[in-house]
Amino acid sequence: MAATAEHLATYEDLRKVPENRIAEIIDGRLETQPRPAPKHALAASSLGGTLIPSFQRGRGGPGGWWILDEPELHLGNHVLVPDLAGWRKERLPVMPETAWFEVVPDWICEVLSPATAQRDRGAKRRIYADFGVAHLWLVDPDQRTLEVFERREGRWLLLDTFAGDDEVKAPPFAAVPFSLASLWGG
Repeated sequence: MAATAEHLATYEDLRKVPENRIAEIIDGRLETQPRPAPKHALAASSLGGTLIPSFQRGRGGPGGWWILDEPELHLGNHVLVPDLAGWRKERLPVMPETAWFEVVPDWICEVLSPATAQRDRGAKRRIYADFGVAHLWLVDPDQRTLEVFERREGRWLLLDTFAGDDEVKAPPFAAVPFSLASLWGG
């Protein structure tokens, strides 16, 4: 009896997922998760709100970045939706006309939740390194931590871990420090 070939997920499969779920294609598998819980959404939104004035708009900081919430990334056969991603404007001078990005971000931030932590720390982190993302931040709203990674020689190097209300001064956004407490709604 012949073995049945495993079905590799397609973009059409992704499009059929209900709107109240986030869908990704990781290693050929369709992965879905519910929309973020309030604590998760607050951390992601607050981080974007902290970084955008200085790094995207150049107010009190160097500017030169595009920073977006939940962009759809097409990296090879993978379709990923990080919580936040940033591109240096010199690498992405204008926004694409498509609903997705094929240019690899310079920075990605994943906000961990019980439903996503294993995937974010595992397959997605590996894929980001494989495709050349230079900086990865992992925010854990339950533990109130931020882990800062930099890709060196194709692997992630943990540069620092911040907790509670620490002042964060970390690449690639070290030019303008901020209080980690701002992500927790305090």
